[in-house]
Amino acid sequence: MERMDKFLEIAPHSLAIVLSRVGTEDSPTVTETLQHHTGYEIFADFKAENMQHFWNKKVTDAISETFFLGWIDEHVLLIQGKEDHLEVLREGWMRRSLKPPRGFEIKCLGKL
Repeated sequence: MERMDKFLEIAPHSLAIVLSRVGTEDSPTVTETLQHHTGYEIFADFKAENMQHFWNKKVTDAISETFFLGWIDEHVLLIQGKEDHLEVLREGWMRRSLKPPRGFEIKCLGKL
C-alpha cells in the first residue's frame, strides 16, 4: 500500500485525524481518564502539543490557524483550516514530527 493511500478525500478544507488510545501497563488510568474528555479538549491538547514546534514556524502557524470541526466515535478528530495549513500538517505527519494529543497515537490522516 502506498503512503498516499492513507489520505481519503471527503470534504474540502478539512482534515480527519484518526487516533488510537495508548497506555502502558504502568499507567492504565491514562486511557480511562481520557474517556471523559470531550473532542474539543482533545483538539486543544493536540494544538498545545504541536504549538511547541517553535523551531518550525510553518507547523506552529498551521496549528494556530486550525479549528475544531468535530469528534467522531471517540477516535476521529475533525479539524478545519486553509488548505496550505492542512498540507503542512500532512507533511509533518509523514515526517513523524506531528505530535498526537496526550494518550493517543495518530494512525492516519484523512482529507475530508
